[in-house]
Amino acid sequence: MAKGQKPVNLALQGGGAHGAFTWGALDFLLEDGRLRIAGVSGTSAGAMNAVALADGYTRAGPDGARAALDEFWRSMSASASHTPLQRTPMDHVTGNWGLENNPFYHFMNALTGVASPYQLNPLNINPLRDLVEESVDFEMVRQCTAFELYISATNVETGRVKVFPREHLTVDMVMASACLPHIYQAVEIDGVPYWDGGYMGNPALFPLYGKTGTDDIVVIQINPVERKGTPRTAQEIQNRMNEISFNASLLKELRAIDFVDRLIRQGKLTVDHYRPVKVHLVENEDTLKPMGASSKMNVEWAFLTRLRDVGRETAAAWLDSCFDRIGEESTVDLRTMFQGIGAEHQG
Repeated sequence: MAKGQKPVNLALQGGGAHGAFTWGALDFLLEDGRLRIAGVSGTSAGAMNAVALADGYTRAGPDGARAALDEFWRSMSASASHTPLQRTPMDHVTGNWGLENNPFYHFMNALTGVASPYQLNPLNINPLRDLVEESVDFEMVRQCTAFELYISATNVETGRVKVFPREHLTVDMVMASACLPHIYQAVEIDGVPYWDGGYMGNPALFPLYGKTGTDDIVVIQINPVERKGTPRTAQEIQNRMNEISFNASLLKELRAIDFVDRLIRQGKLTVDHYRPVKVHLVENEDTLKPMGASSKMNVEWAFLTRLRDVGRETAAAWLDSCFDRIGEESTVDLRTMFQGIGAEHQG
């Protein structure tokens, strides 16, 4: 570890094209060099960022990781440049990044509401799998020893989270982590069907505990936790349901971290057996929240680079304000997040 660097774990959320925000955050952190990545846990789009990161890092360190992430998202955009899922001319004029004005978007939503992917796509053709396999060298990923790497998926039969470690990772495990069941057939691994990891671990934090030499976890969050007002339309209701369900597992783990930390501070648990986890959060709800769920399917290059730039700016502002506290304490007030209690009331 270079002098002055601080080790951290990274927890990368899923969220479709909004994962380009995470790309930007990673790009800045790799370029900046003040942090050393000790472990990564990723789900769905976060899993894709994670394996591209590991592939590039194994080849050529931080610069290689930055190049691999850039190439992955370029390939993602290029692969969808001729699909019907594009913004309308009016969206371009008004600066709307969502696809809710595209009739094909609503047609696909309606179709997947009445027919399963087993009916609509019996041959299980998945261009996304092909893109990931072409963009990422999984042999390089499995050889990555610079940091630990964990990918999460949901076991369809048990409803439990399944964590795949770096040394066994395959493209199918990444696709399992990103398998939305109304769009894709379940991904079977060793005879077990898996769906998107977001249902039970978005991302899973527990694999990082005590495994990487640091207790600092930086969550790069792209799914809004709070959204004011009551959803009224069918689309708004479905979107909010998805946000709640895809944040539930993460919030549960953060609540457990806060609970253990309070017991340690109260002397009810000893640091001989329990270590306080220091939590940090890189997020920009002011920018991401207004974009809406349909924009998660927009992989237009101008949109992806916009998200990348926002991710870079957000990570830069966060690191400048929080660097001195990393390794010392959490920079997120979890009690305020969960209980509405201000930091001045913490004991």
